[in-house]
Amino acid sequence: MVMPTNEVICSGMIDRIGLETSNITFKTASNSIEEILPIPTHKVGLQKVSDLLLDPEKGVIKTTSEIAAVGHRVVHGGSYFSDTTEITEEVKEKIKELSELAPLHNPAHLVGINVAEEIFSEAKQVAVFDTAFHQTIPVEAHKYAIPNFLLTEHKVRVYGFHGTSHKYVSEQAIKYLEKSAKIITIHLGNGCSMSAVKEGKSIDTTMGFSPANGLIMGTRAGDIDQSVIFYLVKNLGYTPDEVNSILLKQSGMLGLTGYSDLRDIESRAEEGDKDCQLALLMNAYRIKKTIGAYAAALNGLDAIIFTAGIGENSSYMRKLVCTDMDYFGIEIDAAKNQIRSKEIREINSENSLVKVLVVPTDEEYEIANQVFQLLNN
Repeated sequence: MVMPTNEVICSGMIDRIGLETSNITFKTASNSIEEILPIPTHKVGLQKVSDLLLDPEKGVIKTTSEIAAVGHRVVHGGSYFSDTTEITEEVKEKIKELSELAPLHNPAHLVGINVAEEIFSEAKQVAVFDTAFHQTIPVEAHKYAIPNFLLTEHKVRVYGFHGTSHKYVSEQAIKYLEKSAKIITIHLGNGCSMSAVKEGKSIDTTMGFSPANGLIMGTRAGDIDQSVIFYLVKNLGYTPDEVNSILLKQSGMLGLTGYSDLRDIESRAEEGDKDCQLALLMNAYRIKKTIGAYAAALNGLDAIIFTAGIGENSSYMRKLVCTDMDYFGIEIDAAKNQIRSKEIREINSENSLVKVLVVPTDEEYEIANQVFQLLNN
């Protein structure tokens, strides 16, 4: 069962929480609001959201009791959660327990859940886990070659992330292609990941135990020889916390170029900046290498999908990835690749054996739809 309509009644965002210059956007069919003001905490932010929803002139509801459910994106569900789940005290305890695996995300999710329970007290609170889509990855792909007790006792394994996005765009592609295809989804934003999808299910993904490995990202190094970590600690005197900060916050495109935003990097590359040119080639190379690996894992390939901020908007990055990929039957049309649209579209040439699709992701819709399904089941 899916929602009867895809109509967005209202949308909005609050960013830079904790700063004096927090930014709030709120849009309905008849109003658009953008404000810059101090939002010191998530609780204050969600209260502001509630106030906007209830505003007599610009809002869309009269009382908070009109909200039947609140969907929460939760990054890490570990091995506990393979489906969308109504939040109980026990579920919150599990999310808290998993904070050790996602220290930047799960604690903040708990804050959001607790505040939403207070403000929308009559609504069901529902968790949609980023790791859930990847629970179908078979054991030969999700198990690390380390002592068995680390999996059985401490749950050290591949979990995968960006699952809500990978699920949404792969399902949209299956509808578009009108068959349950062998698909590689490529989610490129500040965080980047890829997934091999067979018969609608994830069978492998680039992020693993945490959202740190795999592709080169905005500030994250992605895959790296673990010996580098020990070298930094033992030989160069860095603490483990310092190494963690280097790999998560100072590496990736930022470490290679001084910039984390791909738009800046592409602009500098066009002006002749060799560091930026090399970083883009490195980024594309790792994606191309993973396409080859996943084509083998899928035993074939019907389509590759570009999605998220970079995947949807950077024609240059798509071109780099799809150049010299004719062995796999991948060839793009230069003119189609330049087209910008919010709709699903093909950018492959007529001769391409593999469909190359740009599918705008919509994680908000996917979360709402999964919550709707849960309520109606």
